[in-house]
Amino acid sequence: MTGNNMDIKTAMDETARDMTRVLDRLLPIDETFPESRLEEAMRYATLNGGKRVRPFLVMSSSALFNVHRAGALRVAAAVEMVHAYSLVHDDLPCMDDDALRRGKPTCHVEFGEAAAVLAGDALLTRAFEVLADDETHQDATVRANLVLELARAIGAGGMAGGQMLDLMAEEKTLGMAEVTRLQRMKTGALISFSCEAGAIMARAPETSRHALHAYAHDLGLAFQIIDDLLDVEGTPETVGKATGKDEKRGKSTFISLLGVERAREQAAMLAGQARSHLEIFDEKADPLRAFSHFVVDRQF
Repeated sequence: MTGNNMDIKTAMDETARDMTRVLDRLLPIDETFPESRLEEAMRYATLNGGKRVRPFLVMSSSALFNVHRAGALRVAAAVEMVHAYSLVHDDLPCMDDDALRRGKPTCHVEFGEAAAVLAGDALLTRAFEVLADDETHQDATVRANLVLELARAIGAGGMAGGQMLDLMAEEKTLGMAEVTRLQRMKTGALISFSCEAGAIMARAPETSRHALHAYAHDLGLAFQIIDDLLDVEGTPETVGKATGKDEKRGKSTFISLLGVERAREQAAMLAGQARSHLEIFDEKADPLRAFSHFVVDRQF
């Protein structure tokens, strides 16, 4: 591992520790009520490990504009709740039907299918509650913009729509344009919100937000290509979930369309392209630059 990757790993570990602390506070258990079982499932889904990629992007984009750290951490936690909700629902028998996530039983295996559905629903609504709270930002317009942009990122035109396209991909062969659109929606939209969140909180100029959006666009595709590669080349022990699923289901992916080597080259090209969009920022963007290297080098 290079020094650059060691630095980014240290920074990501710091964010992950912060996320554990903040999520633990934002998702308490009140054992005096019967719904505590639901709260346990919510905590299991969010506090059960993970790379905390999206919170890292929120914190790094916020640092560009000197956003108040406590507020940025709340936005990062809301994003992680949304990500956790999406994983819980993706793992359900009616979706991808996975039994392993982050090296542990999936939420529906651990708590039952009904509790997992409700845990995902509750995490999604809790995320918006956190964003709308004045503790997140003193400006109500900023809070409203955060809610609006996150809703756009994860609804029918974003993550949820992308998941629908992913399910449909098991029934027909997709071309490169269709796979790219699918992944921009399913994976890229929430990554894009994470990268732009700092600019929204800072009420930054449109040029800054546009640069971060372009960075996220290329980074999200590179991230998904590596995910596809790990599904082909990784093991459940290293990746923390079942592998080889896409090929078994006959799904069109970047790997099935490009092959392993061309896909790896494409990911590296996209990561370099992502870095080029950060030229308007100073050394404060170095964590985002380093993260683009981490994305293509990662083994998990």
